[in-house]
Amino acid sequence: MQSAFRGHVTVLCDEWTASDGEAFTEGFRRLGMGKVFGTRTWGGQIWLDSQRWLMDNGMCTAAEFGVYGPEGQWLIEGSGVEPDEIIDNLPHATFLGEDAQLDAAIRHLQNLIAKDPRPVPPIPAHPNKSDDR
Repeated sequence: MQSAFRGHVTVLCDEWTASDGEAFTEGFRRLGMGKVFGTRTWGGQIWLDSQRWLMDNGMCTAAEFGVYGPEGQWLIEGSGVEPDEIIDNLPHATFLGEDAQLDAAIRHLQNLIAKDPRPVPPIPAHPNKSDDR
């Protein structure tokens, strides 16, 4: 369909990326959807179970479900997701409004677009639905 996205994509991550953000980043890379830019993620990928209701209607969560891959290895927990290109946003540069990760990802995408543009298909002729055929 003409409105379907067919372009190139990338993911940014850093040490503040945690939980579902880490699962998304790992899945994105494993599916070969594109490059990951940034710094190693936090490494806290044990999922929580929130089915622990307390007498006062409060809730208690407990980390219970680790994540493993088809190769039989535990993923992410304790080690995080390592990006394809390690780029750190330094504090002073960030304070000045710079974003090295975003800049690197944009350059990467611009190169991909130049090498492999993904134009929208041309509109075909409209069908003749009249009775005057």
